[in-house]
Amino acid sequence: MKSIGIISTAAMTLLLGFGAPAFTRQDQQEKPKQEEHPARPEQKPEQKPANPPKQASQPKQQHSQQQPQQQQQHTQQQARSQQDHQQKQQQQDQANSNKQQQQHAQQQAKSQQDQQQKHQQQANTDRQQQQHAQQQAKSQQDQQQKRHQQQQADTNKQQQQSDNTQKQERQIATHQQDQQRQSQQQQQDRSANQSQQQARGQQQRSDQQAHVQQVHMQSQQEQHRQEGEQQGVWQQHRASNWQSEHRDWQQRGGYNGYRIPDARYSGYFGSDHSFRIYSYPVVIVGGYPRFQYGGYWFSLADSWPEYWSNNWYDDDDVYINYSDDGYYLYNRRYPRDRIAINVYAD
Repeated sequence: MKSIGIISTAAMTLLLGFGAPAFTRQDQQEKPKQEEHPARPEQKPEQKPANPPKQASQPKQQHSQQQPQQQQQHTQQQARSQQDHQQKQQQQDQANSNKQQQQHAQQQAKSQQDQQQKHQQQANTDRQQQQHAQQQAKSQQDQQQKRHQQQQADTNKQQQQSDNTQKQERQIATHQQDQQRQSQQQQQDRSANQSQQQARGQQQRSDQQAHVQQVHMQSQQEQHRQEGEQQGVWQQHRASNWQSEHRDWQQRGGYNGYRIPDARYSGYFGSDHSFRIYSYPVVIVGGYPRFQYGGYWFSLADSWPEYWSNNWYDDDDVYINYSDDGYYLYNRRYPRDRIAINVYAD
């Protein structure tokens, strides 16, 4: 602002300096002209009287006296106009300077605002990056925890599987031992049964030999008659096509008869306890053969296969087994076949 004021003052000084010589030259030019006007009337003195020229010269003198005043006023007006113009120029310069300062201040404020926004954006970016890094770290930590938990679960599962395997092995070993004990017990029971059967047979033979001849003849006749009758009943229940005719307990609606206690069953029944039917008492009840074994009576509920031998009930080893929720008679000569049977306590 000071430099602009100095420049404006110098400009006015120059204008005033140039203006004064110009006015001086104008006055010098106008003076010869004014001097020439009086000379012209003097060339024709005869045509005009002497008094009128004197009267004409007085206005010229007045006019010559008024010109410097007008020039001075004009100079003053120009100086005032220049001063006003300089003041306006100074005001305009001051306004422009103020406007420039205001614009500069606004630019600085905007620059500071932009910088603040940049700093805020940078801070937001840093915060987002920090949050992203924290999220990544948390995600990695979660993944590590999941892997650790999965490894722990796999280890526990493997340990449990190992424990289960060992438990199963122990159970298998215990079961095998139980089977061995049962097999030994069954062999002992079978030997005892065979001994009992042999003793019973010997006793029966002894008893039969003790009878008198006549009674012996009568019993033989009665036995042959019973055997013939029983054989006829056995043949009546022989199947024509056993594969299509026979029905198991599931097909019959389930077994609803008497159930042998487990303690009794394990000692006389199962695949390890075989016998021959005609080694024990046999009777005919309701048109079906019924035999006694192990303290119970058994009756066939199904026909027997047509491809079995005619005297299988006298010659083949059979056993009674409980399977599929029912009792069945098995023939060791035909292990794939089974005949549904009923159990009676008396």
